[in-house]
Amino acid sequence: MAKLLSCVLGPRLYKIYRERDSERAPSGVPETPTSVTNPPSSSWDTYYQPRALEKHADSILALASVFWSISYYSSPFAFFYLYRKGYLSLSKVVPFSHYAGTLLLLLAGVACLRGIGRWTNPQYRQFITILEATHRNQSVENKRQLANYNFDFRSWPVDFHWEEPSSRKESRGGPSHRGVALLRPEPLHRGTADTLLNRVKKLPCQITSYLVAHTVGRRMLFPGSVYLLQKALMPVLLQGQARLVEECNGRRAKLLACDGNEIDTMFVDRRGTAEPQGQKLVICCEGNAGFYEVGCVSTPLEAGYSVLGWNHPGFAGSTGVPFPQNEANAMDVVVQFAVHRLGFQLQDIIIYAWSIGGFTATWAAMSYPDISAVILDASFDDLVPLALKVMPDSWRGLVTRTVRQHLNLNNAEQLCRYQGPVLLIRRTKDEIITTTVPEDIMSNRGNDLLLKLLQHRYPRVMADEGLRVVRQWLEASSQLEEASIYSRWEVEEDWCLSVLRSYQAEHGPDFPWSVGEDMSADGRRQLALFLAQRHLHNFEATHCTPLPVQNFQMPWHL
Repeated sequence: MAKLLSCVLGPRLYKIYRERDSERAPSGVPETPTSVTNPPSSSWDTYYQPRALEKHADSILALASVFWSISYYSSPFAFFYLYRKGYLSLSKVVPFSHYAGTLLLLLAGVACLRGIGRWTNPQYRQFITILEATHRNQSVENKRQLANYNFDFRSWPVDFHWEEPSSRKESRGGPSHRGVALLRPEPLHRGTADTLLNRVKKLPCQITSYLVAHTVGRRMLFPGSVYLLQKALMPVLLQGQARLVEECNGRRAKLLACDGNEIDTMFVDRRGTAEPQGQKLVICCEGNAGFYEVGCVSTPLEAGYSVLGWNHPGFAGSTGVPFPQNEANAMDVVVQFAVHRLGFQLQDIIIYAWSIGGFTATWAAMSYPDISAVILDASFDDLVPLALKVMPDSWRGLVTRTVRQHLNLNNAEQLCRYQGPVLLIRRTKDEIITTTVPEDIMSNRGNDLLLKLLQHRYPRVMADEGLRVVRQWLEASSQLEEASIYSRWEVEEDWCLSVLRSYQAEHGPDFPWSVGEDMSADGRRQLALFLAQRHLHNFEATHCTPLPVQNFQMPWHL
C-alpha cells in the first residue's frame, strides 16, 4: 500500500538513460544497506514506456495544467469581463465553486488512476524505490543509480547547499538569506529633501513600476520563464539532456541558493581526458530564452573544456523567478559549487555568457575577482536603452524607473569592477541588442560595453583622439574595413605591447591605468586601436546563431 501511495504522489518519469560502464560501481566497494541493485541496462528501454492507464491519465493532467496556465495569464481580463457582466455576485459564485470542486475531485481521481498505472509498471516501481532510497541516504551508489533517470526535477534531492560550512570558508562575508550584494542605482538628487510628502507623491509611480515589473516586464525580459513556452520546448530539452548525459557523461545536480531557489545544473568533466583545456572549467550563462540543454554550452564542450551549465531561476528544473537579485543568488551558489564540490580553483574558471547572461557573468567577475577570464557574446552595457527601444516614447519615464528599480541589468558597471582578461564578441547582424536596425552596427550596445570598459581601464588613452578613432573602427562592418582603419593609423603592435608591459612592470596590474598621459596624439590613437582590437572580436551573424568553436578564444592579456 505504501508503494502504491508513492506511485500516486511520485514525480513524472521521462527517460531511463543508457548506463555507462565508466559509472558502474567498483567491485571492491560494498553497497550501503539502503542502496538498490540496478538491473542490467540491456533489459530496459532507454525511453520510459508508461502503461496505457498512466499514459492517458498523464495526458489528461497535462492538458489540465495547460488550461490552468492559460487561465492564470488571462485571469485579469476574465475577472474584468465577469465583473462587467455581473457574474461575480454571490448567487453566481457559489454554483461555480461547486463545479470547480467537482472538477478537482475528478482530477484527483485521474491522478490516482495514474498512480495505479505506475504501480503496475516494474520500471516505475524500480525508479521510485531508488528515489526513496536516495532521499533516505544520499550515498554515492544511490546517487549514481538515480542519475540514470530523467524525471520531474522538483523531486530530485538537493546536492549542494549554499550554507554548507566548506562553501563559505573563503567568502568575504558571504550572502545572507536576503541575497548577495548587488550594485544599486544612485538616487536621483532633485535638490529637495526626501520628506514624507515627497514619498507619498512617489507612491503611485512606485506601485505602477512594481506591477509592471512583476507582470509584463519580467515575462518580456525572460520569456524562457513562461510555462507554456517551456511546455512546448519540453521534447527538445529532454533530447538535449539525454545528449549531455549519454554522449558527454554529464552529471546533473540540484543546488540550493540562499533565497531558497533550487538551481538545475549540468556538469561535464574533461579533467581525465587527453584534452589540455579540460583542466579549465567554463561556467555558461544562458540568454533570456536559453537553457543549458540546448544553449551555449555546446561551444566550449566542442572546444574540449570542462563545462558547468545552469538554468535561470524559473527555467526548466530551476525554481523561482528571474529577477536580478535571484539571478545573482543563483550565480553565487553555482560558483561555490564549482569551487567547493567540483574542486576547481577560481584561477581555473572562465565565465562565458551569451546575451542577457552577461549580467550574471559580470556579477560573478565583480564578486570573484580571481576568476581567470570573462567572455561575453552578444551582450550589452545596460538594459534601459534596449527597453526604451521596444516601448512607446510616452512611456519613457515609467520604463526607465521600472528597469532601474526592479530589472537593473547594469553589465558595464559590474564589468568595470573586474581586473582580469575580458573578450567581447560583437555580432555584426545582431537584431536584438541594436537600438535601431541590425544594419546600423553603431547602434549595437556591445559597442557601448567596449567603450565603457576601455574608458574605465585606460582613461588617458581613451581621451578625445583615442575615443574618436575607436568609434571609427567600430563603424567598420567588415574585416576589410577594420584592417583599412588599422593600417591607416600605422599601428605598431610591438611598440604598443612594450608600452603596456613597461607601465605594468612599474605601476602594477590594477586598473585604471594612467598610461598615455604624456603621449602624443598619434601614440594614443595607436594604443586605443590596439586595445580595442584585443578586447572585441566581430562575428558576422545574427543574435541567435550558435557561436562556432573557432570563434571561442581566450581573452588577450599581457
